[in-house]
Amino acid sequence: MKAKIFTNNIYSVLIYRILLVLFLFSLCRIGFYLFNHRMFPDISAGQFLLMMKGGLIFDISAVVYLNMLFILFEIVPFDFRYNIIYEKVVRILFFLTNGIAIAANCADYIYYRFVFKRATADVFKTFENETHMSKMFFKYMADYWPATLTGLFILFLMVYLYNKVKPVRPEPKSRIAYYIINVLFIPVVLALVIGGARGGYKHSTRPITISNAARYVKSPHDVPIVLNTPFSLLRTSGKKPLVKYNFFEKEKLDEIFNPHYITDNSRPFTKDNIVIIILESFAREYIGSLSHELEGGTYKGYTPFIDSLIKESLTFDVSIANGKKSIDAMPSILASVPSLETPYIISHYANNQINGLASLLKTKGYYSAFFHGAPNGSMGFDSFARMAGFDSYFGLDQYPDKTDFDGIWGVWDEPFFHFFAQKLNGFQQPFLASIFSISSHHPFKVPEKYKDKFTKGPAPIVEVIGYTDFALREFFTEISDKPWFGNTLFVITADHTNESIHKEFQNDFGSYSIPIIFYKPGSNLKGMKKRIAQQIDIMPTILNYLNYDSDYIAFGNDLFDDSRESFAFNTNGSSYHFYMRDHILEMMDNRPLGLYNFRKDKYLEINLIGEEPELVNIMAGKMRAVIQSYNSRLIDNDMVVRKH
Repeated sequence: MKAKIFTNNIYSVLIYRILLVLFLFSLCRIGFYLFNHRMFPDISAGQFLLMMKGGLIFDISAVVYLNMLFILFEIVPFDFRYNIIYEKVVRILFFLTNGIAIAANCADYIYYRFVFKRATADVFKTFENETHMSKMFFKYMADYWPATLTGLFILFLMVYLYNKVKPVRPEPKSRIAYYIINVLFIPVVLALVIGGARGGYKHSTRPITISNAARYVKSPHDVPIVLNTPFSLLRTSGKKPLVKYNFFEKEKLDEIFNPHYITDNSRPFTKDNIVIIILESFAREYIGSLSHELEGGTYKGYTPFIDSLIKESLTFDVSIANGKKSIDAMPSILASVPSLETPYIISHYANNQINGLASLLKTKGYYSAFFHGAPNGSMGFDSFARMAGFDSYFGLDQYPDKTDFDGIWGVWDEPFFHFFAQKLNGFQQPFLASIFSISSHHPFKVPEKYKDKFTKGPAPIVEVIGYTDFALREFFTEISDKPWFGNTLFVITADHTNESIHKEFQNDFGSYSIPIIFYKPGSNLKGMKKRIAQQIDIMPTILNYLNYDSDYIAFGNDLFDDSRESFAFNTNGSSYHFYMRDHILEMMDNRPLGLYNFRKDKYLEINLIGEEPELVNIMAGKMRAVIQSYNSRLIDNDMVVRKH
């Protein structure tokens, strides 16, 4: 018989197995940090040890929740729990639940780089309509093989160390005393389970949440190290509806922030066409003319066509995404509806009535169409396009040549932009059209005929950035001589950022920095404007440009109106970022935790929270007013101006 490192009564074995999972979760946390250490600069050994210690609280909670059924099977006070078949069933249950949990932790080694937070329950909603998930899953495993191998090694450790343990069937002198002791152990174990799940026994202790992780970090940016992915998934699953806050009385709230736009109807409406181009994962960092200060002023970037277009366009020195996912970008750009905590598209309020740009312009005789080369239903874009008022949706189902399908996400950008151009040529003016590109997505491949044509770089995505930039050049070349071209306002932006190359972009300012470009052929919309722009500003800016003359609801700012102080905000789970006056304020649980000057302190290393109390109060008050207004309007379904 093989030697066992541990043989004892079933309760000792149970403790061993729970400790085993906790040990493996700690290994996963170390792995998470090692895989993403560039994203967490300047963490000292002492700080990391504190994070590991704090992380145990979240690990215990997750492990207890995951293993409740396993624990129940182990503490039933009957001897059939020593039966070979029963033990085999319990072992399979243990491997299955904890194996999935470990796999989720290891998957976040890579997923974190794209969303800058631990995966939450909305990840399942995000991909629920994808038709090639199995292909994408195995592609990710192969492409990110170091993370895959790490996960397999941890799973091997789980199986190996579990099998080193074998509970011994007792031979009690008194069966009555034996059963009494076993029954008395049940409430003891249950008490431990409840305390572990809640995060403590104090009367004042509420069940721990994601935001509690801030206790163990100096910056909210480091919270993902403390957390584990199963806890994050469990805590956000079945998330409760929004809370209706009352930070301010109605009059004061409207003074600080009011999304109700009362328009000036004295100017004639301009029926320019509107084309909004949303580029997948196009971080500002990849565009040389928007990041020329990098690498000592020698940085060229990977987008020669966009660089040339910017010379004839209006851009902004600060331009911010309102989220980290594509489903955050759609409502932000096309309806000026941000996603606070939960992506709006998959929230409880996704069916609220909203005044999207398409529905507002429909009242002015506009035809509208949305284009996305993925299979119809992907990301729920087709559903949201309908909610926002678009007349037509063009996806893979409507694309004529299925041989242009890239095999995973949808139609390659170059042919789909050509399809877009052809459709635009047939639209009756005025029209609103928007296209969402897809090729700058993992696995970051270009069509075979363009292999080695575009510049490669330190991140795999940059080659595909060059390809999509080329597709955009071909699109503008094709439409530049069309009669409607000169009468069209083009808006070019991105849904979110992707893997960063430079340290300057590996923080809560740079990791949300995207392009926002306004281009009108032959107009005076040119130059770099010194103000903060965000995705939700696009809709009210377009409406102001057209002299739209009816009231509407928009959470963004009119970028052409300098009478209002510019600002931006976004959220990453329970953490909020508010940008104003050269500063970023980080908040959690509606409380300020960090203030940084993003112009002078490009790495966000100097926390000014105690040095600028007046600015902190102004910024925190504005953010709270946004949250109060947003939550109240969603809860009350008050997202449109109703005529009385």
